[in-house]
Amino acid sequence: MAEEVEISSLDLRYEGFRMKSAGAEKALLMSIMEKGIRDPLQGVDTKDARILLDGFKRLRCAQKLGIGMAPYVSMGADEIFGIIELIRISNAKSLSILEQARFVDELKNVHKMSTADIAGLVERSKAWVSVRSGIIGQMSDYVRDEIFKGRFPVYCYMYTLRQFMRINAVCPDEVDDFVGSIAGKSLSIRSIEALAHGYFKGPDALREQIRKGHITWALGRLKETQTPAAGCSQTEGAMLRDLEIVSKYMQRVAAKIGAKYKTSAFLAQANLLTGGILRQTDSFIKAIRAFHDRTRQA
Repeated sequence: MAEEVEISSLDLRYEGFRMKSAGAEKALLMSIMEKGIRDPLQGVDTKDARILLDGFKRLRCAQKLGIGMAPYVSMGADEIFGIIELIRISNAKSLSILEQARFVDELKNVHKMSTADIAGLVERSKAWVSVRSGIIGQMSDYVRDEIFKGRFPVYCYMYTLRQFMRINAVCPDEVDDFVGSIAGKSLSIRSIEALAHGYFKGPDALREQIRKGHITWALGRLKETQTPAAGCSQTEGAMLRDLEIVSKYMQRVAAKIGAKYKTSAFLAQANLLTGGILRQTDSFIKAIRAFHDRTRQA
């Protein structure tokens, strides 16, 4: 049952474990102005402190509005149990894979729990735990902080930078340099992906311009090198290139799927990625079929 507590009494040691989003907090601020804090904050009441685990966006909004009290629900008196419960129910709550990974890392490295123990308590496989532990292990402190502060998109790290780290053996220092050049500039995911390809696979001169923060120049240069097909506009040329990429990688993945993959870490990550692909398959095929029919009539 929820109780009213003073916001100033809460221990915020895990605030850095949860993602920040300026857009989400702006919308939440407006909602709290009109309706107050409807969903209670959650944490654990240990002997020494009342530790907040969930509700940091609500708390920051309340502080901005000068609200001193907030509804709060205790998840018990055990810090470890509270973290485990938060991870366990994360399918029903908004806890991203990186937030899960951060808490798993805390359980392993601070509370000295084994992979098997964590897996059993959160009711997931050992591979599920290992994947999340591995994600945090690959990240430098700098990149992790930029992502959790909301200054660099988590999507670009998970699906663009990690690809370069795995396939092109890009070293962590190079990733730090790239993120430092891009973070906080409110760039679109498409622009960041283009800059990443230019930075890690392009000429040294382009890389140096990105390092110096000449982002507009670099994006312009990248667009110039993408010459549209004869008779096509810039937008049409970009669409044709995207279709070529889709066709290429569909064939490439299909050809490799028969190989014998064995490691639990690979299988867990592959399952996550293929699950995401399958969720998009029906709508993608429908869109492609409609586009094919439309272009055939030309």
